Parts: sequence; structure tokens; C-alpha cells
Amino acid sequence: MSETVTALDERKLQELEEKFDPEMRFRPTVPPATVIVKWLLIALSCFHYYTAGFGLLREATHRGVHLAFVLSLIFLVFAASKKHQETQLRSSWLAPGGVPLVDWLLGIACALSVLYIPYVFDDIAFRVGNPSTTDVIMGSILFITLLEATRRSMGWPLPLIAIGFTAYALAGPYFPGLLKHAGASWSQMINHQYLTSQGIYGVAVGVVATYVFHFVLFGVMATRIGLGQLFLDIAASVAGRYAGGPAKVSVFGSAMFGMLSGSSVANAVTVGSLTIPAMIRVGYRREFAAAVEAASSTGGQITPPVLGAAAFLMIEFLNVPYQTIIAAAVVPAFMHFFGVFMQVHFEAKRYGLRGLTAEEMPRLKESLRQRWPTLIPLFLLISILVTGRTPYLAAFTGITSCAIVGLTTQVSGNKPKNWLLMVVLHLMLAVLAFAELGQDSETIKLVIFAVGVALLLGSWKLAGVTGRIPHSAMVEAFETGAKYALAVGAAAASVGIVIGVVTLTGVGFKISYIITSWATAMAGGVASVLPAALVDMKSLTLLAALVMTGVVCILMGCGIPTTANYIIMVTVAAPTLVQLGVQPLVAHFFVFYYGVLADITPPVALAAYAAAGMAGSDPFRTGNTAFRLGMAKALVPFVFVFSPSLLLVAKGFTTYDFIITFAGCVLGIVALAAALSRFLLVEMKRWEQALCFAAAILLIAPGLVVTLVGAALAVPVLLRQLAAWKLSNAAPSPA
Repeated sequence: MSETVTALDERKLQELEEKFDPEMRFRPTVPPATVIVKWLLIALSCFHYYTAGFGLLREATHRGVHLAFVLSLIFLVFAASKKHQETQLRSSWLAPGGVPLVDWLLGIACALSVLYIPYVFDDIAFRVGNPSTTDVIMGSILFITLLEATRRSMGWPLPLIAIGFTAYALAGPYFPGLLKHAGASWSQMINHQYLTSQGIYGVAVGVVATYVFHFVLFGVMATRIGLGQLFLDIAASVAGRYAGGPAKVSVFGSAMFGMLSGSSVANAVTVGSLTIPAMIRVGYRREFAAAVEAASSTGGQITPPVLGAAAFLMIEFLNVPYQTIIAAAVVPAFMHFFGVFMQVHFEAKRYGLRGLTAEEMPRLKESLRQRWPTLIPLFLLISILVTGRTPYLAAFTGITSCAIVGLTTQVSGNKPKNWLLMVVLHLMLAVLAFAELGQDSETIKLVIFAVGVALLLGSWKLAGVTGRIPHSAMVEAFETGAKYALAVGAAAASVGIVIGVVTLTGVGFKISYIITSWATAMAGGVASVLPAALVDMKSLTLLAALVMTGVVCILMGCGIPTTANYIIMVTVAAPTLVQLGVQPLVAHFFVFYYGVLADITPPVALAAYAAAGMAGSDPFRTGNTAFRLGMAKALVPFVFVFSPSLLLVAKGFTTYDFIITFAGCVLGIVALAAALSRFLLVEMKRWEQALCFAAAILLIAPGLVVTLVGAALAVPVLLRQLAAWKLSNAAPSPA
């Protein structure tokens, strides 16, 4: 890749994200709305940055301020319909700044109804169960405006799900059989959803306000200072020269960029804008090139240390430290990228696709010389996470380090004063992050922070220190980071409605009973046609429940984002898996992985659509190909359910089980990739493809005996492939 091809263009990336990510399609505005929206977004980022470093507010206040910003901003930046989005802009009394007056009023009403809870929080214990008329009115305003904000930012599916659950809560006596319940009045429903922490102000909003926002902002900042570019240069240097080089760069680059970004679409746009044209240029079909990027990009949500938002929800649901989640995610993430890589490799070999030439490759030494300081923020973030400190403190440290590196170091020609300033500021940051400062820690931290800011400002004015990015880029990063948080913030609050109905009506236990009953019936049907020696009813029942859960995850993921999908499925399906003997950590990871899979599953595959748009390919065919490339992600969750050792930190871990399962998975994924590509060493015959499929399933299944049977099935294929490969190499080449 030449320098002109690999260099990331921030403006172009922003345009691509707005084009392909529906959550980033803001309506155009004119002053004063443009200025108001910009500074509200920056204020939202500053609020989260401050609280991460110097102490969170009271729970209700923290969540209330976050939600008030997010929901009110949605009414200002998302139009009510596509028709309104495309109307000609002009500012008037009925549309200040091009935003209709009704949207300003909705935003204000929504913010007031959200902030009402922190305002009355001291008396709320006396109101729960006996809400006043004002409580019901304010709760109703929030309920209605929240659904409208979610519809504007994410579309109809999630609001319709929330409305459906609400209807179930209100009309309980009219439902048949097991689903029947006593029902709730509107006042009772608002009491539960609005005044308690079981509904809108629940765990989902708390996690987004406490963890997710900060890591999203860190990802934006790290990309702005050049860490994403460094990762892409490393990926191109490692994999670019081999057969099908650009596609392998896509896999490696998406894996590394996924360490910064928990968004499939952002990953696809950033890496795909460089790798998709290069893949097409060396001979990959457009659908395949787009599918490679889509499948690789979905791995960003499962790649440590910055996973998707659902990973932070696991911290709250499971009450485990974040480093446990990171450790559990390592091997499954490797399996996903390894599966995509092997199919890319076989496709390249099958069609004789070339790698990158020396002129197209970046010069790694030069890139490292220019950008090595950008690794410091990531190193600090990981260091704080593994020492057991809070994730939001790690994000605060990473964001601050990004600012220091961006504003004090240059791409080339750094002077001693640049290095000295960077070292001094990082030492002060280390004191903020690691030192135990006693009872007055917040005051001491503020003083140290103020001194650091003064030192930075003084160096600009007096010593003429300049950085690799301008000051305006830092402000823009804070604005962009807040933009990413709007849709996920609304989704988290809307999912709170679903959770509220589940806890209010007890429907979660009923759904668990229904799933268990159906799984038992399905297992009984399968057992009736199998030899008795091969039947294990418990395992068959669990397998049936896993299949049903996986299918529902994918279907729901077609219409709602990963985070919302995970929360709903964890609420209604994970308890079923736990009842069937699955460890809670494993059950949550199973639901999480299948929710992520929806980003490449037609008909609504956002990552595949984004990649298809850049490649000029058919979105549906791209989605189908991406799903084929992501088959490892579809199979591996079943493996770690039956062999939890694959997650490293699950209970019952043994080195023996891990080695057998890991080796079987690696061999099985190779066999599966060969079967799906119809190529191993030479093109496969149909019987070889079928045998490879069977061998792959047995190799991936945990257990030494089953793995050995799978390996035995693969031997005839391997022997025939070796013979054909030797024959093709011995044959004289055509003139």
C-alpha cells in the first residue's frame, strides 16, 4: 500500500460513517442550533471525563445528568422523519437554527422529566409504591419522549419491543395460560419504571454512563493521535506481502483496531476504506472483499481490551472485575479472526491472488519512529485494568495520555523540550492514577491536574511547543465521542423498560420454563431416532436450548443493536441456560457472541451494509458471504459451553481440557475453512468437501475421542490433496 492509499483521512472517514451508520446520520443545522449542539456534545464529554477522574456523582444524579444530555440532544440532531431530514434549512421563529420548535420543546420536556428524579431523590423512598400525580405525569412524559428518541436514533424495532412488553404488563389478565398475570395499572407501571432502579434508571443506563462512554471517547482520541494508523501499518507489514495480502491486512488490521473501537460499523469504515479497494485491485470479488472487512470488523466488539458495550454490562450483571471479562474473551476472539484468516488464505490460493508489492507496503520502521508515542495511552490503560482499578479510571488515564501525546509530541522532529514536557506530564498522570492520596484525594488530584494544564498552556505560549494534532482536533474528538454515545444511551434506557416489565410481572421465569419445556421435547424427539448408547438427554436438552437461544439472538439482532439484544436475551434466556447447568459467565458470553453475529447476518447486517457500500457490491450477497466467513464465531460459543476451559477463567479450568479443546478448535476451523472454500492444497472434490465438513464438526466438538475421530476422517482428504498437489507441481507448466 502506498502512503497515499494507507493514510487515514479523518474527514473522509467521518463522511463514510455518517453515510453507512444510521446512528450517526445527524440532520444538518444552522446557527444558533449548530453552536448549541456542538457545545452540548462537548459538555457531555467533559462531564464524563471529569467524573471518571475525580469521582462519580450520586448514582441517580450521575445517570440523570447523562440521560438528560443524551435524550435532549437526540431531539436536536435526529429529525422526526427522512422527509424532515432533507428539508431545506432556514432559521425562523418556528424553527430556530433549522430545528423545528416542537423538537426544542420535546428536548426540554425530556430533560426536565429526567432531572426530576435526582431533584426528588431524597424523598423518593417515600414515593415508591405510592407515586404522586406529579410523579406519574413526569414519568409519562419521560416514557413517551424516550420511545420517540429511540425511534429517531435507531428506528422502530426497539421501541416496538418496549411497547409490546408494556402492553403485556398492562393487559396481563387477558393473556392465556402460563403468560397470564394480575396486570398493572398505568400508575403502577410508571412507579416501577420511573421511581425505582429496576426500569429506565437501571443497570443498562448506569453502565453506559459509567463505563461505555469513557471507552468510546478513548477510542476516538487514540485514533486521532495516530494509533489506528500505526496498527494498520503494522498489519500491512506483517501480512501484506503474502498471497491475498490486502485481505489478510484487513483481518489483522480489524483485530488491532478492534482493541480501540467496540463498534463494528466504525471498524468497517475505518479499516475498510483502505483495505477494500486494495482487495478489489489484487483480484478479490467485490462481495468477498466487502464480506472480509465486515466479518473482521464484527470481531472488534469481542477483542480486548476495549470490547463492545455489552462487556461492561457483564461487570454489573455478574459482579466480576473487568480483567476477568478480558481474559475470558481472548481465546474466542482469536478463533474468530483465525477462522476468517484461513478462508481468506484458501480463497487467495484458489484463485492465485497476489500480495502487496514493496512499493505498496508501508515502511514499518518509519511508521514506528513517527508514531511509537501513541502506544503509551494503550499501555497505561491496560496496566491500570490488570492492576484491578476501576475501568473508568483506566479510560480517564488513557484519554489524558492521548491528549498529552497529541499535544506535546510531533510526527517528526521532536525537540528535547517536547520529550521533557511529555515525560513530566505523564509522571503527574501516574500520580493521579496510581497514588493513594487519602481523604482529600479529590482536592489533591484537582490541584495536580490544574498544575498540569497550566504547564501545558505555558509551554505553548512561552516555549512554542506544538503537537502532532492541533488543539481544534482535540475539541472535535470530544464532540465526536459524544455523538457515538447518543444512540446507545437511548437504547440502554429503552431496554430498561423491557427489564422493568420482566421484574414487575415475573415473565422471565415463565419464558425460562417455556424454553426448557421446548428444549426437552426437541431432545426427546432426537433421542428417539438415535441409539441408546449415544443418547445423553441432559446434553441434548442443553444443545436444543442453545440452538433456540442462538436463533432468537440473531433474529432480534436483525432489528436492534448488540447492547440492547444482549440485555434482553440475558434477562429472558440466560437464566434458562444457567438452570441447565451452564456457568453464568459462559451463558452471558454465549448470548453476547450471538448478538454480535447479527451485524453480519442478513437482512439487517449493518457492518456488511457499510462494507458493501464502500465496495459497490450487493448488500445481501455480502451479508451471506460475511456470515460464511464468520462461521467460526457461530460454532465456538457452543464449544465453550460444553468445555468452559476455553474461556480461561471459567470454573473447572484444567490445562488438559484447554489444550485438547484449543487444538481441536484450531484444526476444526482449518477443516471448516477448507470445506467452505473448496480448497486445501488444490481444489476439492465434492466428497472431500463433505468429509471435511464432518471432520470439522467432530474436531471442534470438545473431547479427546471425538477429536481423534474427526482427525481420522480428515486423513483421506489430506492424503488425496497431497497427492494432487505433488502431481500439479510435477506437471510441466504451459508455454
